[in-house]
Amino acid sequence: MYSPNPTIMKKILLLLLAALTLSSCHNESLTIMSLNIRYNGAWENDGANAWQYRRDAMAAMILEEMPDAIGMQEVLPDQMAFLDSALSKHYCHIGVGRDDGDTAGESMCIYYNFDRLKLIGWHTYWLSETPDSVSFGWDAACRRTVTVATFEDSYTGKSFTYLNTHLDHMGREARKNSVLQLCRLADECEGPVLIGGDMNSDISDSIFLPMEQSRLLSARDIAPVSDTAYTFTGFGKGNPSRIDHFFVRDCQVKSFKTLNGDYGIPYISDHYPVEIVLQFPSR
Repeated sequence: MYSPNPTIMKKILLLLLAALTLSSCHNESLTIMSLNIRYNGAWENDGANAWQYRRDAMAAMILEEMPDAIGMQEVLPDQMAFLDSALSKHYCHIGVGRDDGDTAGESMCIYYNFDRLKLIGWHTYWLSETPDSVSFGWDAACRRTVTVATFEDSYTGKSFTYLNTHLDHMGREARKNSVLQLCRLADECEGPVLIGGDMNSDISDSIFLPMEQSRLLSARDIAPVSDTAYTFTGFGKGNPSRIDHFFVRDCQVKSFKTLNGDYGIPYISDHYPVEIVLQFPSR
């Protein structure tokens, strides 16, 4: 009768234990992405970078990276319809159009992996003096919104709130006051909070000082694995800048990454996606 070598069996058991430990650690980590997809409508400017030439590569990138949630900006209804179809096996979305609170205009939607995340509740606010009404804020050139969603992680049972937004590209007062509004909304949330999106300002801008006062820290700055890559390129034709950010509270950020690799075409958008891997502390 075969008798296993005790030394070999011990090594096998240790390897199995290590694998289980790594699997458990992996399951406790969440991957969150922010992506300005570039609205579909600037045909005369985008040319070969128009949505119809980018959309398949964008969907392929998402399915390759498989984040647990994706906060998107500039999503128009036809783009949402395409993404709903392309991502339907793993994702569904929440969000409304900024121009009527329903389907008109760009949406700051959140796509989430329904196999892992359970949606607890969500709401869209306008970044303005009247956040519950369709409105322009301060000196903003466009209506701006934030989608606030609370999720429960089915792997760990822990909950968190994700605020996905897009600050105005013209109005500095609008950006400044929008940050204050985001901080107030975050302060009303219990548990871990993350704010992500296209902020249209470099992280060094003083408009972000209230974030620190609300204990919201730049994920790029605190992650042990991070980068300093540009997030906006204008399809390689604009002035490159770092304007896409994540701020977190009560989260351990394991990595921050700008996804500027090759996904089959030169640019999937005029912005690169940014992605964080995070873990929530045990209570």
